[in-house]
Amino acid sequence: MSATPQRHRRARRLTFAALAVTAGAGAMVAAALPAGAASGGGAGKSRTVDVQMLSFNDFHGTLEPPQGSSGNVTERQADGTTKAIPAGGVEYLATSLREARKGHEYSVTAAAGDMIGGSPMLSGLFHDEPSIEALNKLDLDVTSVGNHEFDEGRTELRRMQYGGCHPVEGCFEYGKEFLGSEFQYLAANVTDVKTKRPMMSPTFIWKKGDVKIGFIGVTLEGTPDVVTAEGVKGLKFGDEVETINKYAAELNKQGVKSIVALIHEGGLPASGAYNYDCDVPGAGAGISGAIVDIAKNVDPKVDALVTGHTHQAYACNIPDPAGNPRMVTSAASYGRLFTESTLKYDRQTKDIVRTAAGVSKPVQKVVTRDVPKAPDMTELLGRWNALAAPVANRPMGYISADIPGRGSESPEKPLGDLIADAQLEALAPADKGGAQLAIMNPGGIRADLAYKAAGAEGDGVVTYGESYTVQPFTNMMNIVDLTGAQLITALQQQVSGTVNGPNPKILQVSKGFTYTLDMTKTGADRIVVDSVKLNGAAIDPAKTYRVAMNEFLAGGGDGFTVLKEHKNKLVGASDLDCFNAYLGKSTATSPIAPPAADRITVVK
Repeated sequence: MSATPQRHRRARRLTFAALAVTAGAGAMVAAALPAGAASGGGAGKSRTVDVQMLSFNDFHGTLEPPQGSSGNVTERQADGTTKAIPAGGVEYLATSLREARKGHEYSVTAAAGDMIGGSPMLSGLFHDEPSIEALNKLDLDVTSVGNHEFDEGRTELRRMQYGGCHPVEGCFEYGKEFLGSEFQYLAANVTDVKTKRPMMSPTFIWKKGDVKIGFIGVTLEGTPDVVTAEGVKGLKFGDEVETINKYAAELNKQGVKSIVALIHEGGLPASGAYNYDCDVPGAGAGISGAIVDIAKNVDPKVDALVTGHTHQAYACNIPDPAGNPRMVTSAASYGRLFTESTLKYDRQTKDIVRTAAGVSKPVQKVVTRDVPKAPDMTELLGRWNALAAPVANRPMGYISADIPGRGSESPEKPLGDLIADAQLEALAPADKGGAQLAIMNPGGIRADLAYKAAGAEGDGVVTYGESYTVQPFTNMMNIVDLTGAQLITALQQQVSGTVNGPNPKILQVSKGFTYTLDMTKTGADRIVVDSVKLNGAAIDPAKTYRVAMNEFLAGGGDGFTVLKEHKNKLVGASDLDCFNAYLGKSTATSPIAPPAADRITVVK
């Protein structure tokens, strides 16, 4: 299936945007069909029509198949064991989506944020223009913004929507201007502090024939906690439920009764397998996290929730406040999965049928790599790879085996240790800041380091493109003074508070820094204070330590508010420069081995 001609897509987008501004947002309360409904609705038309909704989330500019364990999905087998299946890559995603649409007269494709940001080098080096181009070719109709859409600030996000060459680096392809997205970005709960108006469209109305479905898009209210302050400057992030309910009522007033909420906030299923049934033993019983409370409080006018942010796979039925069944889905991340849902649209009520008989369980589809590659995506990758090659293919260092990072489910990740060690080594000299230890946020580790060569560089060679993919934000390093008491508080904030209590974020630590994490306890008590040591000596609460961390953490990111209390800050090299310098000391005969990941003792 080829992409719709650009001029037609743009005209359609503008029409929908105008409708969205007028409507505001969507709604519906599911009603059971009366007897004989299937034959109603006008001559030659059935009363109901099945609308296929394909959805995904947290793409993060992952155009090429992700490497290492982060390029797999876990499949649960009939005997209870699990199997890793290689998945992802936009060439395969395009083929899979196009095949899925065949035979469906009514099909809409939607996403739940983080389409860009934290991207591998092929997209990140060009400020994610390649990813927007690819998403256009995928015939994406609409997406909410995610927190990573704000990595480079609101002006850059608006450029992603409306086009124009980069204000500093200009146009990347000779004779071509970046045209922006043909899909609609939604940011209903993101308002300008001064004007009080949404910074982008809050809603979108998809229409085909007499079928209309409204979409409301929001990102997590806590976006300022997980993005640099500069990225969200001048913006306010509102409550997800309040915002969705507000726009659902507005859409309802405009006659749009069928509504889908795109929410960049998610849940944590009890299993990491994409085919785990989170409705066993009861509806939504197998999932926890922020999305559960959101789902239970979003107005019954909303018929389905497409979610993201946690990079998990689930398709659950969490009943709405009126007790009606309502699907809540998420398709993991990096284009490894997509979700196929069926929305049964009632032409008479203009609503989605959500009685038990009318709801079909969504299906998670794996983007396997055994299907033909989409030729237009192969051409896209070839063009951008040719531009990136002079930089991307430079060897940075050598490793002796896979070093798991993003793909690791352990609290302490081998690649996290390596990154923290690299930062400590670069910033320990007195003239570089005198760091005694380094800490690294786990969310800043965007990939694994894979031993197997991705190109012609040879097995075990780490290229600049691969190191960039691991550390794409180019955060400047800060070396600061923290007291021992503040350090201990930071460790406690990993597993407590409104941000990290429900979903712990375990800092990666440099060699010599050790402690015990007791997960049998709750909150701050999970940190065994007496076990916190530096080079074998107990941390003294009254003593001052020089600590290296990236500027995101130093600004209190990821809920580590105590880190903002630092003193005597020195700005050092970027995190990527520190990482590459460390890799550069390895050789083909003396490669870096995966760290043992034995600095944090975990009690379960």
